[in-house]
Amino acid sequence: MVLAGALSASELLWAERLSAAQRWRYGMSRAAMRHLLSGVLDVAALQVPLHSPPGQPPQLPPGQGFVSLSHAKGAALIAWSPAAIGVDLEAADRSFDARALMQRFFPLQEQRQLQALAAEPLRQAVLRSWLAKEAAIKWRQRSLAQELTAWSFEHASGLLHHSSEPVALKPCEGLCQRWRWAAAGESLEGQLAAPLIWRFES
Repeated sequence: MVLAGALSASELLWAERLSAAQRWRYGMSRAAMRHLLSGVLDVAALQVPLHSPPGQPPQLPPGQGFVSLSHAKGAALIAWSPAAIGVDLEAADRSFDARALMQRFFPLQEQRQLQALAAEPLRQAVLRSWLAKEAAIKWRQRSLAQELTAWSFEHASGLLHHSSEPVALKPCEGLCQRWRWAAAGESLEGQLAAPLIWRFES
């Protein structure tokens, strides 16, 4: 593998068990994560104490901060914070059945905000809501299957509310090149500058 010098021994073993396409994405994203974290933690990339098996949230040891990763086609968004953080990334032009997704996963009070929208504004609103919710779920280290329907997004204010817990927050969000992104965490205040989207098309 071209990335042999950029990944830990464990990461190389995990990568070999993946399909060719998955191996490429996994290797490139973990190499990028190590490269960026090496500057934050002031250590060599291979010395970054990162634990990041495929399909699991990346973790650092206590006292080293928190890291979050999101993939979109051909790109990754990586965030580090001294407090828990979650990020999500999607292609801004991603095509999907917005009305069906809204009706299946969004609470009724949020659906009422969107029901009069035409097709393209609805797609954009549903994508924005999904990004915010997934970032919040990653921040709390919960599962998408368990938590997605518990969140309601206020599209006018940008606030997220949890239906069964006293949790509300306003994720940072934006558009960078051809990707939409969102970041959630208690330590985030206001609008973040445009993030670095790490592109790794083969």
